[in-house]
This record gives sequence, structure tokens and C-alpha cells, in this order.
Amino acid sequence: MSRDVPNELKTFLLNSQVALALASPDGDCPLLLVNDKFSALTGFGAEEVIGRNCRFLQRDAGNTVAKARIHTFFDTPEQPSVRIDLVNFRKDGTPFINLLYMSKLRNRDNSVRYIFASQFDISRARPDRLAAYEAQLGGTLAALRPVLSETGAILDGSLVTVANSATMIAQAKMLLASLEESPPCG
Repeated sequence: MSRDVPNELKTFLLNSQVALALASPDGDCPLLLVNDKFSALTGFGAEEVIGRNCRFLQRDAGNTVAKARIHTFFDTPEQPSVRIDLVNFRKDGTPFINLLYMSKLRNRDNSVRYIFASQFDISRARPDRLAAYEAQLGGTLAALRPVLSETGAILDGSLVTVANSATMIAQAKMLLASLEESPPCG
């Protein structure tokens, strides 16, 4: 994990009002940085997650479709971003549906420098809270562009908005209900 995060980018991400993580594109994509909003959402402090791949949050959840879309994102150089919902678990074991947005931050030579990720709990979200998150994330991405330009990195692609928030929330509630009905592992 020799990849240093420029101070301007680090400060921006740490001060964001959206749960954010930054990972290296190398190896198993270890986390380089998470902000306090990420820690509040997951229950894990930065010292517990830096150097690990974020997939540990999935525990033994299937997430088959989500995993396939994440693999496609990483395996397809021209795919700039991905947005999916998947089951994650907080440190205390509580499941939640994570609306995950990931984008490739590129160097000027087009090589991937970082993987930028935003997380939002849509488990019991109301459409107005999801709309507020959409606006916050959109503002974060817009404000991130000039910060990246100072560090020589480029935000690849643009924010893909959620087409139908109500449908996504309904799917999240059904997924959580099925988790609550399944017998505990062990």
C-alpha cells in the first residue's frame, strides 16, 4: 500500500457529508482511506478497514448479481462507474442494503489511480432521504472534479442517477425481510 493520497484529495474526502471510501486499484483493491460518515454507517473505524478490501462488509451474503456487476466494472477498462445495491453488514452484525456507487479516478495518462466509492443505506430509506443523498453525492462529485484536477487525477464518467428510487427502496425492503426470515448462520 505505497499509494499516497494527495493532501487536497484526502482533506476533501474526509470532510465530505457523504460516506466515502478510496481504494487502490492494485492487487485486491485495498482501502486507502474512509471518512467518518463511512465509519458511522458501517461501525468500523478507519484503523480497522485500511488495507482491506471492502467485500468483508458482505460477509456471507449472496449478492450474486451485485458481485457480477462489480467484477464487470473492474474487468472493463472503458466502464467508468457502477451503481448497485447489495447486502452489507455493520460491525455489530446488523444487515443493511448498501446503495454503492464506484468510479475510477484516472491519471492523465488514463491509468486508474484510485477507486472512489460512496455508500448509502437504503434499507429503510424514504424517497426524500434518497433524493437528498442523490443531491449530496451529485454535489460531492461536482466539487471533486476541481480537487482532482489539482492532484492530476480525473473522475472517470459521471454520476448515474437512480431511475426509480421507490422501486429500489421496495427491493431493499424485500431483501431485508428475506434476511430477517432466514435462520441464523452457524
